[in-house]
Amino acid sequence: MIKIAILTISDSCSEGRREEVSGQTIKSMLGAGRFEICGYEVTADRQRSIESRLKHFVDEVKADVVLTTGGTGLGPRDVTPEATAAVCEKMVPGITEAMRQQGLKKTNTAMLSRAAAGIRGSTLIINLPGSPKAVRESLEVILDVLPHAKDMLLGKGHP
Repeated sequence: MIKIAILTISDSCSEGRREEVSGQTIKSMLGAGRFEICGYEVTADRQRSIESRLKHFVDEVKADVVLTTGGTGLGPRDVTPEATAAVCEKMVPGITEAMRQQGLKKTNTAMLSRAAAGIRGSTLIINLPGSPKAVRESLEVILDVLPHAKDMLLGKGHP
């Protein structure tokens, strides 16, 4: 069982001005039996707040994987990749490269994603886009590798 925490990063959702859909999309895609949701929060587009919530999910909740949604674009308040890099000890660029590569097959705007992925302790943190459609498409690319990633992070090596 992989323990997954979900962090939605959105000013409007955190202020209650818009319904949070992307995090709910992630929840709906995590099949019972393989994944357990151990945390779910919404926070504003503020780097310190994002860093704090990521550290909480890793250091206190002990999630195996933290999936973020939102704040990965070119907007002036989009700071999720910077917050992720600030709390990670190692980066895992292949994950976000694969998501962008697949996204480019559907829309050329996928190249504008600045999503990052990295490791803090034995937890994998992955930034997903903010739109529910892009969340679904990106998560479809990486979902099957999460069990192997968890094993690798725990030192179990290759099967």
